[in-house]
Amino acid sequence: MAAQTAIAANQTRADSAPPAPDLAALKTRQQAAWSSGNYAIVGATLQIVGEELCEALDLKAGSKVLDVAAGNGMASLAAARRWCDVTSTDYVPALLERGQARAAAEGWPIEFKEADAENLPFDDNSFDTVLSTFGVMFTPNQDRAAAELMRVCRPRGKIGLANWTPEGFIGQVFKTLGKYLPPPAGTKSPALWGTSARLNEMFDAGARSIRAESRLFKFRYRSPEHFLDVFKTYYGPVLKAFAALEPAKQEELHNDLHALIVRMNRSGDSTMVVPSEYLEIVITKQ
Repeated sequence: MAAQTAIAANQTRADSAPPAPDLAALKTRQQAAWSSGNYAIVGATLQIVGEELCEALDLKAGSKVLDVAAGNGMASLAAARRWCDVTSTDYVPALLERGQARAAAEGWPIEFKEADAENLPFDDNSFDTVLSTFGVMFTPNQDRAAAELMRVCRPRGKIGLANWTPEGFIGQVFKTLGKYLPPPAGTKSPALWGTSARLNEMFDAGARSIRAESRLFKFRYRSPEHFLDVFKTYYGPVLKAFAALEPAKQEELHNDLHALIVRMNRSGDSTMVVPSEYLEIVITKQ
């Protein structure tokens, strides 16, 4: 009887457990979101983050570098400027084209390749350094993506990441979006990549060391309204969120985001200067 009761209890728990999220469907929606608008307009303003990450990694000339979920090549260009052998990847072809145009304009011989961060088309131990700035953190299957970064990095090589934190401005923007469009049940927040606890869960087993430092990127725009106009037009997740809402809810979301910006604005005038916290991470592989 006791055994039957235990089995029944286990079955009840199984029946009441939320269904596993459809990560493939989520990835398709995310790819559509990042393909909409024009992330390159936003990505180009973040260039300093890629430069500082490359300095934190102490990149050496001639190093073989992979940039994962590279967008329009912010960190790829930073590595190329240090005379590295760079491969820049993303799953949005239009962003790769923008990165390729930037590299051509500056004369840097970067290889651009369409690739999924959760299934990188490279052999094990292929790169001295693997980078991702505000990119791989948005993968639906976080553990799989982390494993891929480790797999393609050579032993004693380095993985460099820049990830928005949950408490920072962009983390709060995504939290605000989630009030209006809750993420699928069972999915993990991208902002977890901006926490030491989650990084240790994903990377500690294969790492010699993990160094994470809090840094600030300052969003500088003409005004809070200018920032919202740019993000509603060009930044896929925000664009898609507004498109999915009825006009009344669009206005509420706009007002909530505007209030967030005003609360965090440090400009002292009518312009916008909002510091956004991110983690700069350097992982040394075993």
